[in-house]
Amino acid sequence: MENHYFQPEVECADRESLRELQSQRLREMIKRCYEKVPFYRKKLDEAGIKPEDIKSVDDIKRLPFTTKTDLRDNYPYGLFAVPREELIRIHASSGTTGNPTVVGYTRHDIDVWADGAARALAAAGCTTSDFVHVSYGYGLFTGGLGLHYGAEKLGAAVIPVSSGNTQRQVQILKDFGSNFLCCTPSYAAYIGETCRDMGIDTKEIALRGGIFGAEAWSEGMRENIEKLLNINAYDIYGLSEIAGPGVSYECPEKNGLHVCEDYFYPEIINPETGEVLPDGEYGELVFTCIGKEALPLIRYRTRDICALNHEKCACGRTLVRMAKPHGRTDDMLVIRGVNVFPSQIEFVLTNMGLEPNYVLVVDRVHNLDTLEVKVEMTPEMFSDSVKNIENIERHMAAKLHTVLNISAKVTLVEPKSIARSEGKAQRIIDNRKI
Repeated sequence: MENHYFQPEVECADRESLRELQSQRLREMIKRCYEKVPFYRKKLDEAGIKPEDIKSVDDIKRLPFTTKTDLRDNYPYGLFAVPREELIRIHASSGTTGNPTVVGYTRHDIDVWADGAARALAAAGCTTSDFVHVSYGYGLFTGGLGLHYGAEKLGAAVIPVSSGNTQRQVQILKDFGSNFLCCTPSYAAYIGETCRDMGIDTKEIALRGGIFGAEAWSEGMRENIEKLLNINAYDIYGLSEIAGPGVSYECPEKNGLHVCEDYFYPEIINPETGEVLPDGEYGELVFTCIGKEALPLIRYRTRDICALNHEKCACGRTLVRMAKPHGRTDDMLVIRGVNVFPSQIEFVLTNMGLEPNYVLVVDRVHNLDTLEVKVEMTPEMFSDSVKNIENIERHMAAKLHTVLNISAKVTLVEPKSIARSEGKAQRIIDNRKI
């Protein structure tokens, strides 16, 4: 596949030039935070650091971390570094507990965000001649508007469908000649299933590619989506606190996601000690927003688990690559002392030929954690005998034990019996009182 770039002067820049740019932007950002954000002035003073002490990105490890709790404690606008009249957009991420995290954007910040999304679309092969069908939700969630502005900045035509009414989505994909689909991977799979159920041959649809993010997904799920929709599926990464989708993105090599490190400086740390880890070692992803004005976060702990790779990619990009996140430190399940990520279970299921429609039910019985994996059967399996279904359940449980190193009960359920989601798929039900 031909390589496409949106901003080759940045995406393919030599590492020394990029480092000089990062260092310059870091110095400016720390000065702004110290002068404009009382929270950061206090944190830097407590750490004994003055803005002039930060000379280059080598000094970044001296700076204090920022967490989601800090954002919630300063709700709604306490960490903003610009006056209200310079803001042109507010987004917020919903949380299960506490206040939402509120993010402000200046016109410059929206431009930065659009750059990242445009780079992602270009890397996937999108051009000014294409129609981009956006099925992420529009609103306070950053997904829809992120890809929308990115596609417009690239020069493609946007079809702002938003999420919901899946049969109508399919009809628009077919009738409007959509070339790229942007949504969560679980919703992409659902759209593919709906095409199949409606008897629509996806080879007759103009779709070539898809940009799927906002939730972790496995290579097995990628293969499933590509088969269902007859497309190339690409990952995109972002989080509202940093910018939204477009912080990093996959190229045609699909060997890690290129970080827009001219705007967002990445590190990997040991989540227990805060120590910076070398390339290739997995730990918690941390970002410093060196290119933003309204909410320039210092060493923000994302809770995502991944690794970095600074080697030049075969696609020609020199931007550092982050591995697809393995999971999160805060949604990781600890079952009988073992760390379990839903992506590990998804890997087993898709390797066994099952579609990744499943839910994990965790409970505690007589002080012992239990894990049940409910998995939808394929239509072919549903017509099997009870004995054969039980054999498949046992075989799947054995495979899961090998990967997870703990036992899990597997229950095969009827096709379509697990609720589909138009946003992030709800994979975990934890009934433990812990």
